[in-house]
Amino acid sequence: MILKEWSSFGEAKVSLLEEDGSHGSKDLYLNGIFIQGGVRNHNERVYPVREIEKAVEDVNKRISAGRSVLGECDHPDNLTINLNNVSHMITKMWMKDNYGMGKLKLLPTPIGNTIRCMIEAGVQLGVSSRGTGNVGHDGQVSDFEIVTVDIVANPSAPEAFPKPVYEAFMGKNGAILEDVARAVAHDPKAQKHLSALVMMWIKNELQ
Repeated sequence: MILKEWSSFGEAKVSLLEEDGSHGSKDLYLNGIFIQGGVRNHNERVYPVREIEKAVEDVNKRISAGRSVLGECDHPDNLTINLNNVSHMITKMWMKDNYGMGKLKLLPTPIGNTIRCMIEAGVQLGVSSRGTGNVGHDGQVSDFEIVTVDIVANPSAPEAFPKPVYEAFMGKNGAILEDVARAVAHDPKAQKHLSALVMMWIKNELQ
């Protein structure tokens, strides 16, 4: 069955990292908890640590083999990666205690640029794993495989909210909404996705 597990910004404790990219540009990464093992999450599922270890190892094998592990903004209803909605690429995963840790790189796609604008404006986003597995009557997950990790507004793992350590170029007193609007002023697709993301985020905050 398809398994989706959300983690909020605070829960995932994901950090924002800025590194030098090609042509002097700056690449933006999210780094932190992607999935948590050994605890019952908001979906009433428990991922044994051994299951997460195997899934993390499989992701790293795919990356080492030269395959791109792409992720999207929000979860689709299936396991297919929609290239029109790709926002980032997972660069590595590893285990730390009971956590499946990971690092993803935001891509300069319309969706990736929208997410970057939101993060730099102070919006807190989470991450969510998307994969397959079997769930027992007690909520224990077996045969777990990670297809990807997506960026979401309202995750489900108890500790899956990336915490930013990125030194944003914006000052604390900046005109946040005005800056974001200006950033996507000439990109209709980015405007559309930004509007949808902001409305979804506001809706989740009001619940």
